[in-house]
Amino acid sequence: MLIEKNLCLLSPSQATPSDLILSFSSVDNDPNLEILCQTIYVYRTHNELTMGADGEYGSSASDNPRNQLDPACLIQEALSKVLVYYYPLAGKLKRNKDDGKLQINCTGEGVPFSVAIADCTLKSLHYFEGIDVDLAQHFVYEVFGDENDGKHPLVMQLTKFSCGGFTIGMGLSHSVCDGYGAAQFFQAMAELASGKDECTVKPVWERERLVGRAIDDKLIQLPVGEGSFATSPFLPTTDLVHECFNLGCDSLKRLKIRLMKESAGEDFSENFTTLEVLSAYIWRARFKSLELNLDGQTDLVVTMGIRQLLDPPLPDGYYGNAFVPSKVVLKGRDLIESPLSWVVRLIKDSKRKSSKTEYINSWLGILESINHQRPKLEANGASMVLTDWRQLGLFEQVDFGWKEAVNVIPVPWKIFGYLDLCIFLPPCKLNSSMKGGLRVLVCLPKAAMIKFKGEMDALHLENEL
Repeated sequence: MLIEKNLCLLSPSQATPSDLILSFSSVDNDPNLEILCQTIYVYRTHNELTMGADGEYGSSASDNPRNQLDPACLIQEALSKVLVYYYPLAGKLKRNKDDGKLQINCTGEGVPFSVAIADCTLKSLHYFEGIDVDLAQHFVYEVFGDENDGKHPLVMQLTKFSCGGFTIGMGLSHSVCDGYGAAQFFQAMAELASGKDECTVKPVWERERLVGRAIDDKLIQLPVGEGSFATSPFLPTTDLVHECFNLGCDSLKRLKIRLMKESAGEDFSENFTTLEVLSAYIWRARFKSLELNLDGQTDLVVTMGIRQLLDPPLPDGYYGNAFVPSKVVLKGRDLIESPLSWVVRLIKDSKRKSSKTEYINSWLGILESINHQRPKLEANGASMVLTDWRQLGLFEQVDFGWKEAVNVIPVPWKIFGYLDLCIFLPPCKLNSSMKGGLRVLVCLPKAAMIKFKGEMDALHLENEL
């Protein structure tokens, strides 16, 4: 598949602050975020971009002389330039031995950048739509550091295909950036690659804004104990599979209308959002597919952005983690036997409570108090952690001169042990029938995935709902 691979270390194109040590927020310091999140951006060749309906190629894409450059050289140059603004990403990340908190040493050492050549076309890989996880891992690069020297917070691989298209595989530390921060950085790099002199949004560190006030340990109420969670006959296992499900606009509308009608007789006049109805449906579908016991506890955690919820709001250039968990905890029997519209209402109520200043401050205080002793969460199947990538601007705003990416996919990383993580993704640009729809990425034991597919197929059949 990959017939050539070269690695270099790209430093900022200008001098940046050195010997500077930066600290992190209470959210950044969560040990569960101390992972490298890998994402693949897929860009087609210019010929494919300019082909008309009659099969003839236009010339608009080739009118830009920058488009004739080697994408590897262009993006390497852009990365060096953007690191002048995002210079912490050219340093090393590690935990302080004294207090156990994260810090980043702004050494200016640089970012590991790999250039690879693949002896196949993007079309042969279906533009990475539905690609196998093991195969996708060939198109990202990971550098393992050590505790003393620290780890690179950013690594990148550009792979050129025989068709002229390419992919950018970006690995970015979740401790340093959340999804919005990663999209902001990637957009800045794209702006510089397209010929702009500077990035529109300037990065802001200001991690002290989200440092909580420590709480007395006796006042901290931690979530339900592990022994109370529902258990599955399929777990534990290492036989896990990932699947990405396409859900069209019509299927989502039918589900939403059904649940609104179901709750019509209740004292409830608010609309349900796609996130609320679909997260409730998938939560229940996962529970049934895993055959979790009805007397055990199950929970749904929706990550909620708080950039605009703070007073004053975080600045536009803030690229650190800025979210809190919105959690609903139920007995398995209540999740399965209650009307789904009732579950949706609980999710909506939880989101509303989690957006309150009191809740945000309380959560930051809890994190600040327990991060140094908080163990990494292990997957149990009874939990579902949902993150929504649809509003990050991954497609519409990131253009290196080859138009926007035609596909963006996460290479599943071991956060919450893979199993408990669910991601909502925007649809692939090449699938016109999916306009207004979304993709759902989940991981389950192989036997449970078969059952889960049946639950997802029901969404396409109005009579089944």
